[in-house]
Amino acid sequence: MQRFGAPRRSDISYTRRPGAYAVLVRDGQMLMTFQAEPEPEFQLPGGGIDAGETPVQALHREVYEETGWTISTPRRIGTYKRFVYMPDYDLWAEKICMIYLARPIRPLGPPTEESHTAIWVPLPAAPAIMDNDGDRAFVQQVIDRL
Repeated sequence: MQRFGAPRRSDISYTRRPGAYAVLVRDGQMLMTFQAEPEPEFQLPGGGIDAGETPVQALHREVYEETGWTISTPRRIGTYKRFVYMPDYDLWAEKICMIYLARPIRPLGPPTEESHTAIWVPLPAAPAIMDNDGDRAFVQQVIDRL
């Protein structure tokens, strides 16, 4: 599995944290989330898979929580890992990031997750504002295929 970001540090005990994330493309634009805290960053909507959830169930839940939108036809396009500190959980994590391509269908309201804002970005401009190298690589892969 490809790794992005910093390598595993031998002095840290990491918690394995699988998650599902979406590249959401519609009409030449991409729906992203801006997370204001704990550090401001533009991200793919998505997050951790809760106990008892499948990756696709988690994807639907997380996209709704972070954007307020429903999605359809998620198709997994790849997986990568990264080793990060998650300050909101006070946790060092080995994040296993499952990336899906999906279509945003309709907004049901604003994001329900605190500190998140849904934003639309022209697809070609999306990689330049993303803060995560792994997400950026998969978005660029989608752009190159279109």
